[in-house]
Amino acid sequence: MGIRNFFDRIEPHFTHGGKYEKFFPIYEMVESFLYTPKTVTKVAPHARSYVDMKRIMTYVVIATIPCILIGLYNVGLQTNTAMEVHSASGWRVWLLDLLGVGFNPENPIANFLHGLLYFLPIYIVTLVVGGIWEVIFATVRGHEVNEGFLVTSMLYALILPPSAPLWQVALGISFGVVIGKEVFGGTGKNFLNPALTGRAFLYFAYPAQMSGETIWTPVDGFSGATALSVSASEGFTELATRGIDWTSAFIGTIQGSIGETSTLACLIGLGFLLITKIANWRLVVGCLGGMIGFSLLLNWIGSDSNPMFAMPWYWHLVTGGFAFGLAFMVTEPVSASHTNVGRYIYGALIGFMVVMIRVINPAFPEGMMLAILFGNVFAPLIDYFVVQANIKRRAKRNA
Repeated sequence: MGIRNFFDRIEPHFTHGGKYEKFFPIYEMVESFLYTPKTVTKVAPHARSYVDMKRIMTYVVIATIPCILIGLYNVGLQTNTAMEVHSASGWRVWLLDLLGVGFNPENPIANFLHGLLYFLPIYIVTLVVGGIWEVIFATVRGHEVNEGFLVTSMLYALILPPSAPLWQVALGISFGVVIGKEVFGGTGKNFLNPALTGRAFLYFAYPAQMSGETIWTPVDGFSGATALSVSASEGFTELATRGIDWTSAFIGTIQGSIGETSTLACLIGLGFLLITKIANWRLVVGCLGGMIGFSLLLNWIGSDSNPMFAMPWYWHLVTGGFAFGLAFMVTEPVSASHTNVGRYIYGALIGFMVVMIRVINPAFPEGMMLAILFGNVFAPLIDYFVVQANIKRRAKRNA
């Protein structure tokens, strides 16, 4: 009650006419983070619902927890395993030595803490830099700081490699927030996913730090290809020779971005979002249908020169960022289609595109990021044609 009374006491200083009026977005951001917003609609229509923006964003962040936990463990596992052959130095090594944890890959605590030391700086930089941009735009425009950035910051940090330079992390989230969202009016008005926009910017601006075989395990001298990279060059049947089987890919103990490797964790998060009705199941069905259907077609066609034609759909599911994108990006309500039929089409388009990019385009072993951004661009057009088709059908019925 003391904190609540404190906010009530200082609120007049930040509202209209107060001496700190221009800083109201900062006040509102802190207050709404701690308490349920007091705002209500003042004009018709009125709708009473237990679901508000804070609840939606909180649920999405909760859904990412399995990805965070397994991601931290896997980053530490890959790093500690590599350090058995390649020496490493730096403040992380010093801190873990000081704590007496060690670098044994068979020790879950050592793996988790080592992964945390890579994830935490990335997330802190993302939160601080992206938060500054959010506050700047909210202050200039005179509106509240939206909770949507909490989701953007978490998703953005999870789709980065653990070795990402922190200055590039800051640059990428700046591009994602400003160009991917704020220039279009802020949360709810962006047609591109801000987290993916920032990641795509880094991918094309700094490919050496965002792709290849040396970025997934942050140990100097260590090189480890992702499952998709091996499949593209040698065929998915060669994954076993690299120590990658379907189970390890499903659980997430393979090379990859921090939070994308575990299909199991992604499906747990997706299940939570579907149960709470934050995610629309039509988007999921459409995406899975497009991916499975097109991969089966390519399996049937076959190719003597391209080993990716032979990759079955269940390997596409557990490699790269497909499961993470399916759970948290495809189902993102703002940039996806909003009509029921359009959701099927939108999801199917992304599922089709990710397989086409992975298999037919040799420049990109991964394809989920580009497929989702491509779907974002076409989502308004898909909804337009669905609505027009409904209008014509009703007009014909009433003629």
